[in-house]
Amino acid sequence: MTKAGTTVAPADTSARAVRLPHRRGIELALIVLAVLLSVYGYCAVGLARHGTVPPGAAGYGAGLGVLALLAHLAVRLRAPYADPLLLPIGVLLNGLGLVLIYRLDLETPGDHAAPTQLVWSTVGVALFIVVVLMLRDHRVLQRYAYVCVAAALALLILPILFPAVNGARIWIRIAGFSIQPGEFAKVLLAVFFAAYLATNRNALASSGRRFWGLQLPTGRVLGPLLAIWLISVGVLVLERDLGTSLLFFGLFVVLLYVATGLTGWIALGLLLATVGAFAVGWLEPHVHSRVQDWLHPFASIEAGQGPNQLAQSLFAFAAGGVLGTGLGLGHSVLIGFAAKSDFILATAGEELGLAGLSAIFLLYALLVERGYRAGLALRDPFGRLLATGLASIVALQVFVIAGGVGGLIPLTGMAMPFLAQGGSSVVTNWAIVALLIRVSDSAHGQYDDKETP
Repeated sequence: MTKAGTTVAPADTSARAVRLPHRRGIELALIVLAVLLSVYGYCAVGLARHGTVPPGAAGYGAGLGVLALLAHLAVRLRAPYADPLLLPIGVLLNGLGLVLIYRLDLETPGDHAAPTQLVWSTVGVALFIVVVLMLRDHRVLQRYAYVCVAAALALLILPILFPAVNGARIWIRIAGFSIQPGEFAKVLLAVFFAAYLATNRNALASSGRRFWGLQLPTGRVLGPLLAIWLISVGVLVLERDLGTSLLFFGLFVVLLYVATGLTGWIALGLLLATVGAFAVGWLEPHVHSRVQDWLHPFASIEAGQGPNQLAQSLFAFAAGGVLGTGLGLGHSVLIGFAAKSDFILATAGEELGLAGLSAIFLLYALLVERGYRAGLALRDPFGRLLATGLASIVALQVFVIAGGVGGLIPLTGMAMPFLAQGGSSVVTNWAIVALLIRVSDSAHGQYDDKETP
């Protein structure tokens, strides 16, 4: 009570946060823009190749629009506080991927991948809707950490039982149907890593002995780190998959740093990864050949055998220049069998140029940034680590693929998120966006005055 007789609100009441706007209208407007841009790209390809708008343009736009609208309604219903940029970015990247695959289909009449990719995109959006509607609290996933890691290891081991495809054992092919189990395993491992580190972060940061300036935890706590490193190297040796190995170990090291705040873990992780990659790259013939192609991308031309895939990719980027040749007017199909998967970024670089490629990278960067932002806003350690891990999966995958296609690092054979042909990849990426939607809803909803106890 003040001298004037007015009542002052209690400190805890005055400190309560202002209720946040839902911003679903912004999300809907951005989704409409993303669909229109995708339809424009589809029409641009048809006009460049045949001089007319493709007959399926209306159906393509309607299908993509309906999928995006259903996803938006699910978010509006169950995740009203979610970040309004996550879903539109996913729609735009998925739509652009369909456009690029359709463009390459015109060069390969016997191999039309765009219709199949649209079906897988539908499955991915359906999974997105199921996750958003059914998973009301991301913390539920923490209870199933060991179930997730057991399922992930089973998925990683399963391709070893099947024949190698293009030198790598990462596919399961049965009766013409194929999936890549490692794509699903990365999300399950992210859940396990987040749960394990959330529980043991104090022991990792403060217990044990100091060695070369790094606080090493006890063997009981450090054991899983070494186990994950061995599993990563094992995947690299048995499946000849450099990309998956780098992704899994990089994910764990990033989360370990976030959980403890100790930069020494980054140094130790880089050292272990370098040792493992160098040893396997020297001893395993398939990986060694990729390293040699990276070191000498034009060796096949000098030997009179013509350009290899990496050389063709570099030529495509060079031909694109700043503004590109225009959708449908490039020659990236010369890259060969991986033009729609591993090297689809070369098509974007040639036909959209440096400007278009930069825009694509900015979309990925924005997606990752919004994931990190949601993690920083959360109060619970598991949710913070889960959001960081999911965003890091996208960041690491984009770096590994773009670095390989651009000649920065050896080729890995992974799929560019949303852009590349691959059912397992697009479904998994929609699951990642759904989990980030759920986490961001919790991060913003916790400050709503209705949610404040």
